Amino acid sequence: MPVRLRKFIGTILLIILVLGYALLATTIAVNALGASPWWVHLTYFLLTGLLWVLPAMGLIKWMAGPRQR
Repeated sequence: MPVRLRKFIGTILLIILVLGYALLATTIAVNALGASPWWVHLTYFLLTGLLWVLPAMGLIKWMAGPRQR
């Protein structure tokens, strides 16, 4: 697959990932953390704020293509 096409597809997928992840994380927070103390909110948003990086990192590595020697 050409690098330009791979980067285009990866960019679209990355945008979908970020929007979908933000919507899912916010929906879970609203439904599950309504009456929780502040430290539970802080922990949840700290973890979910960092967790999206893992699939994004894999996607970015895929976009870069195989290593050239």
